[in-house]
Amino acid sequence: MEWSIREIAALAGTTSRMLRHYDAIGLLHPSRIGAHGYRYYDEEALVRLQRILLLRQLGMGLDAIAKVLEGGRDHVQALARHLEELRRERRRLDDLIRSVETTIRKLKQGEPLMPEEMLNGFDPAKYRDEVIERWGREAYEQGDRWWRGMTSEERAAWTANTTALQEDWRRLAASGVDPAGEQAQSVARRHAQWLTGIPGTPAAGKGPSKEYFLGLAEMYVADERFARSYGGGEGATFVREAMRIYAERNL
Repeated sequence: MEWSIREIAALAGTTSRMLRHYDAIGLLHPSRIGAHGYRYYDEEALVRLQRILLLRQLGMGLDAIAKVLEGGRDHVQALARHLEELRRERRRLDDLIRSVETTIRKLKQGEPLMPEEMLNGFDPAKYRDEVIERWGREAYEQGDRWWRGMTSEERAAWTANTTALQEDWRRLAASGVDPAGEQAQSVARRHAQWLTGIPGTPAAGKGPSKEYFLGLAEMYVADERFARSYGGGEGATFVREAMRIYAERNL
């Protein structure tokens, strides 16, 4: 079986342009090129694309993904490792969602805030080995120092800022505004600044690169766990388009 580039792009929640980019950098070649230059992908290419998308969702850059893919050809074993990483990430995100929901509820009801409830899921030490393996010891140590160096008030403020950013994205997506307009581009600018303030990420301190920003935008759509933060698939698609426009104009 084989599928056209348009079919694969639609199913994967990505774009034909992104798939052509993967081809250009040697990450994913089409199985064949038919009449008029149409690109087609077979089952082997589909499995490779799934691995690429999984690794992107786990925060890896394209250069690192290429090295991972070249390092092993056994797709079953590799996918099993990716699956375990996804499960760990799901558990972490579930903890984060619960902690933010608890903070919002208590702030609305005027209840006292408990640090152990608010900060569950944020402790970098929980994922020490995973972070070191994926991004290196320096990335882990930077994130660890950053988080442990904040006061409870600073951590709460960071959480509130993150929640406000997501809520603004959801509000704009639901309102039907133009993703290229000033409102959406202003939030995209805040998103880039938010990434800049997270040590240990490729954007830390210097701001996100165009590739990193576009990769995150694709991830928000491809992974339903992230899409939920932006109101579901349609909201995440709006965020991706606004981030893409911002990246093209500014990065």
